[in-house]
Amino acid sequence: MIFRLNTGVLALILFALVLGTTATGWRVGRSIRDRSDGLRDSLAVTQAALLGFMGLVLAFGLSLAVGRHEARRAAVVTEANAIGTTYLRAQTLAEPERSESLDLLERYADVSIRIARTVPNGEAQKAAVQESSEIQRQLWALVGRALDDAPEASAPRLYVEALNETFDAQTSRVAGLTNRVPTTVLLLEVVGSAIALGMLALHLAIVGRGAPAGVVAAVLVSLTLLVTFDLDRPVRGFIRSPSTSLSNVRASMDAEPAASAPHGA
Repeated sequence: MIFRLNTGVLALILFALVLGTTATGWRVGRSIRDRSDGLRDSLAVTQAALLGFMGLVLAFGLSLAVGRHEARRAAVVTEANAIGTTYLRAQTLAEPERSESLDLLERYADVSIRIARTVPNGEAQKAAVQESSEIQRQLWALVGRALDDAPEASAPRLYVEALNETFDAQTSRVAGLTNRVPTTVLLLEVVGSAIALGMLALHLAIVGRGAPAGVVAAVLVSLTLLVTFDLDRPVRGFIRSPSTSLSNVRASMDAEPAASAPHGA
């Protein structure tokens, strides 16, 4: 559910929760300020410990999200390279498998781009993955025919290797799109941050310090949470996993094949 929210709605929820808890802590602190002499020292220690702990949790969650984001970016490049290599090797096949395979690889690249631009586990992505699986079956059938026609030739064997790597690369990329930071960690960050900032505001109100420091801390924590969530939403947030490499490979397929069919094919 968290990952399906609109980015604006998600930001509003995070800011409202964190800032609301901070404001509540400030109001409670102001209401008990005159009779809280015995609480000041204990509250100071408690809020400092909570802030330190939540700082570590926020850093941990952000590092997990960044790592997954970078893995998705790398997976796109890996698949693009695999498709490009496969397309080049398909040009060395004999006809008619050569032309049919080249056409299918162009369709395959289009579907791969579509997968990269659809919401993970959404209906559109499931349909794209299904279409990709059908194209894979057709490509594999064609390479089987090429091997039957020329069992001793090296070109079909090299093409089989590249085609298999292409299929594996897409499987890994699709799996990576749903490899998110565990929801438990994200909930701990949100709830823990709200409590820690509420305690900070409570302490600031009791000791008579200004509210701006608490508001600034709340805004910074809210932004950190938003960035963490955003990194974990490949196609829905401000920070998206790019499909530029796949688009570049597909664009290169519009040119005439660099290699012609083998002589005598």
